[in-house]
Amino acid sequence: MIFHIAEEKDWQRVMQDEGQEVRYEAPSFKSEGFIHCSEKHQLARVANARFQGREDLVLLTIDPEAVCAEIRYENLEGGTELFPHIYGPLERQAVSDARPFRPGSNGLFSL
Repeated sequence: MIFHIAEEKDWQRVMQDEGQEVRYEAPSFKSEGFIHCSEKHQLARVANARFQGREDLVLLTIDPEAVCAEIRYENLEGGTELFPHIYGPLERQAVSDARPFRPGSNGLFSL
């Protein structure tokens, strides 16, 4: 499984859509051409680096086998650690779980 941290309002819009082929497009897809994801061991670090203190997030658990778009493991910032990136919209049915993702009282995320 891979994971994506989404804004709750964006995911709620996807869940309210009644269409057969409902897809989620993160803001990064529109601006960068892919959806940022993480493996489980990367989640807390990514959340704390990019979303510290945010209370409006949802954690999506994604089955890579159910994603139609290409998934590339890469590091575009020049580091050696690879992160999964989805190069296309994410189908709602590829998300096996979506739950609120809130930081602790100190504003930091943990699993």
